[in-house]
Amino acid sequence: MPGRGERLKVGISLGDVTGIGPELIIKTFLDDRIFKQLTPVLFGNARVLSFYKKLLNIERFQYNSVKNFQQLSYNSLNIIPVWDEEFAIEPSKPDEQSGKYALLSLEAACKALRDGEIDVLVTAPINKKYIYSEAFPFNGHTHYLKEQLGGDDVLMFMVSDNIRVGLVTEHLAIREIADQIKEEDILSKLRMMHTSLVKDFGIEKPRIAVLGLNPHAGDEGLIGHEEQEIILPAIRKATKEGILAFGPYPADGFFAKGSYKSFDGILAMYHDQGLIPFKSLSHDNGTNFTAGLPYVRTSPDHGTAEQIAGKNLADESSFRAAIYTAIDIWHNRKEHEERNADPLVKRANLRDEDR
Repeated sequence: MPGRGERLKVGISLGDVTGIGPELIIKTFLDDRIFKQLTPVLFGNARVLSFYKKLLNIERFQYNSVKNFQQLSYNSLNIIPVWDEEFAIEPSKPDEQSGKYALLSLEAACKALRDGEIDVLVTAPINKKYIYSEAFPFNGHTHYLKEQLGGDDVLMFMVSDNIRVGLVTEHLAIREIADQIKEEDILSKLRMMHTSLVKDFGIEKPRIAVLGLNPHAGDEGLIGHEEQEIILPAIRKATKEGILAFGPYPADGFFAKGSYKSFDGILAMYHDQGLIPFKSLSHDNGTNFTAGLPYVRTSPDHGTAEQIAGKNLADESSFRAAIYTAIDIWHNRKEHEERNADPLVKRANLRDEDR
């Protein structure tokens, strides 16, 4: 098992090939220094990277196409082919075929993670419209990964160096959000966030802020009843369980006044309530982390950005941050497990290491 400072095998799904995913991958691994810290394994097709390498006029980018995990190179990007047929790539023009290949890549990466062939998974952006199918009846990665990798519940957890935001609801139409805000769901997300902050981020007693749903957090019932009847009872139950949860706070003032700096995690009720301030404050270095899974999965905090695909305009900062965040979380989990291991088992392991 790799220790702190040793190379992890980082699995990467290719995402939609008509978006900026391939460009992000190429730019991330142009810097050879990254190979001293990890061994990357991309599930896809070498022709895709060859196409974008030529299109972007990048000469020195190297990759290693391998048939299995025993052939991995430790000094280059490894590509495990998951389809053989050729097809014409048209940047900025996603379709059912690009969605098909995105799913093939994701399926192969998830299997490798389950089989222990890779240590963590980083997913490049998918086009939700064109990956949607009978095999992928979801509106994003999160719940597909829950189905493939296990876990009772999952939390979309956006993290960076200065702010961490989790969501109660994710990709829902605004008109549907209020009906989906339920006490038991808020409590479940608070439990997951607390556990993740302790195990994945090494925070011993994390403080969690909970945002209200309505303007002014409902103004004591004048603008909606969700805060008093749903959100506050969930906070009180979490507090009784030993979770340091506070709120509900009005979202606008909470971020405008810098109150977020006093908390280790923030639970938002819906997508834009949490992601607009997160993306504004994380300065292109944010990571989407799926808490609640038995495995570590991260992704950049943005989508496929087809409008700039193939134009050499994509910024790889968030993708690179997702890789390093995944590695840090993996090590934090292992260190947490070791600190909390049964003392008898721990002593036995130490004796074995001394032999």
